[in-house]
Amino acid sequence: MLNKSLRSLFFYNGIFVVAASMLGPLYAVYVLKFVDGIAAISVSSAAFLLSTSFFTLLVAKKGDAIKEQEYLLIAGYFLRIVSWIAMIFTHSLWMLIGIQILLGLGESLGSPAFNAIFAKHLEKGQAIREYSDWSLIANLSGAVGVLAGGAIVSFYGFPALFFLMALLSCIPFFGVLMQPRKLF
Repeated sequence: MLNKSLRSLFFYNGIFVVAASMLGPLYAVYVLKFVDGIAAISVSSAAFLLSTSFFTLLVAKKGDAIKEQEYLLIAGYFLRIVSWIAMIFTHSLWMLIGIQILLGLGESLGSPAFNAIFAKHLEKGQAIREYSDWSLIANLSGAVGVLAGGAIVSFYGFPALFFLMALLSCIPFFGVLMQPRKLF
């Protein structure tokens, strides 16, 4: 049985994975709605990955000095919420690249913090089981997100998708923010 800290972390991050996965394979369709050409998809995706790598290097240098690492997780959620809302109003490749860089910053704060909190709360002798539990939750949450995202875009369009992604992400943002600091 997972300890209370991991149950809480998995619950909130599972909701976040649903939200983040909603765009998934639809990203290419979204980009092609306002920029013609496959290169725009590659360039904007590379901007995300390069910025995530750059900012992760900075987080790696300073992140362990932060006593309450859940604040990094919360900041990561917040930046991605802001980015998804901004995507509602994006109509150029340059705006999209800027948002992808902001998403990269959010990813570089949130993912290492999640991993650090996770590692801190592993039960002795249960690492494989607990990592497997998270993998199952993340994969199933991702599948739900991808399917829901496709349905939402089909019926309501991309603005509704981005709004719902941001709204769902507010649950883990406020959920982790409101938890007692000793939990994480």
